[in-house]
Amino acid sequence: MINAKDSKDTFYILNKKENTPIVLIHGVGLNHKIWEPQINSFNNTVLVYDILGHGNTPLTKPQISFDDFSLQLLNLIDELKFEKIHLVGFSIGSLIARNFASKYNNRLESLTLLCSVFQRSEEQQQIVNDRFELSKKSRSLSKQALKRWFTDNHINKNPNIYEKICSMLEENDMENFLKVYELFVKHKDNEIFENIKTKTLVMTGENDIGSTPEMSKNLSKKIANSKVKIISNGKHLCSIECADDVNNAIKEHIKND
Repeated sequence: MINAKDSKDTFYILNKKENTPIVLIHGVGLNHKIWEPQINSFNNTVLVYDILGHGNTPLTKPQISFDDFSLQLLNLIDELKFEKIHLVGFSIGSLIARNFASKYNNRLESLTLLCSVFQRSEEQQQIVNDRFELSKKSRSLSKQALKRWFTDNHINKNPNIYEKICSMLEENDMENFLKVYELFVKHKDNEIFENIKTKTLVMTGENDIGSTPEMSKNLSKKIANSKVKIISNGKHLCSIECADDVNNAIKEHIKND
């Protein structure tokens, strides 16, 4: 396992094996550690990294865009000499992956959009707006998020996961977090979806109230070569709670590699 930084100061962990690399992008307020159930679970090389302003990767720009995140990923895979990748993005990571795929489709062997928001209703938009305003005022991250991210049963059986995710949230630099969170809240689904030609899996948990199954189904309709997978009993962090189901779906999706 390689722990390193690239020339632009992006922190990454690389589990080097055979076959086309799988690259996983985490969500806002989190870091590469959420992918622990994935990093050893594939026969492919697996790359996880901290997006700008998260974990061990700095963010120095006063303003940021999804293009900045795509360029971060492009620089990383170029330096690692990855010609093509299987790209998996979770939550805001899926929005980064959508941006990347719409610009650099030729670098993708496949795309997996995990728990991706799409066409929020007015009510859904208001809820995320209110959460953003609350974070700005309180200068802290609400631990109530964990109730949306995991089932009560999972938290009760795995109290350590609660502590682990809370500690990730508490480690955030609030200035950087708010810059990135604002991008997530104000995202307008303005990617050029017709540019995404690679085979795509759109996946979410059946009980994810922020990235609903309906959103995944509607998003899939915008991407020509795509299919939908709904994870039974899963909420937002189904990649942890339902790791085997999520991993198997990704394996099935990329199996011709």
